[in-house]
Parts: sequence; structure tokens; C-alpha cells
Amino acid sequence: MMNLTQLSEDLSTHAALCEELLFMTQTESQELASARAESFQFTQRRKTLLPRLDDCVGRLREHRSRWLHLDAAVRQQNEQINSALCRNQQLIMKVVALDRDNEQARLRRGLLPASQVPSLNRERPHFVAELYRRYAKT
Repeated sequence: MMNLTQLSEDLSTHAALCEELLFMTQTESQELASARAESFQFTQRRKTLLPRLDDCVGRLREHRSRWLHLDAAVRQQNEQINSALCRNQQLIMKVVALDRDNEQARLRRGLLPASQVPSLNRERPHFVAELYRRYAKT
């Protein structure tokens, strides 16, 4: 049986964590834009947030399987949950985009260790498709 109240509460908790992460990422972006960027501080803050986020995402995974097994009509009727899902997705995308910009800024300033330097192919979104096309001809 699907507990919609618990799902709604877990989505709210996840949204709050995402907003906290977005705020941290925005603060880091402002710090990187100025001359006083301290990468260590933000790394530590992320490490303290990660266990809470992992726990919350684990609970949402459990809800997801039950949610997808519900009838489509029942899912359509729960407008609050649908809007919370959309809001969480939007927050996640904002964090990902801003964190990627921050990563580029850290890279330009030499604040990123060599082991964390992103792959050059990440900047080429169709790299895998090109590989498939190239090797499909042989």
C-alpha cells in the first residue's frame, strides 16, 4: 500500500536538502567569482550534507517503485505530489548546472586536484553516439 503522506513528507525533505545544496553552490559560485575562494570549506560542507541526502534519496527510491505501480488515474489526482516531483527535478537541475560552472571555475583557478579533472569527452555530448557510428561501419 502506498503511503502518500509519507511520500509527500519525503519529497519536502528532499526539496529542503536540494535548496540547502543550491544555496551552498550559489555561495561557492560567489566565492569563486571573488578572489577569496576556499575549496576546502565547500568540500567539508558537502561531506556533511551527503549522508542526509543519501538517506533521503534511498527513501524516495522505495516510494518510486510503489508510485509507478499505482494506476495512472490515481497518480494524476495527486497534484501536490506531481508538483513536488517537478519542483525537486528543477532544483536538482539548477544545482547540477551551477556546480558544473563552479567546477570549471575551480579548474581555471587551479583549485581542482588532478585526480578530479573532468574528462575532455564530457564536453562533447555526442561522443558516445559518434563512437557507435564510427565503429558500426567496420
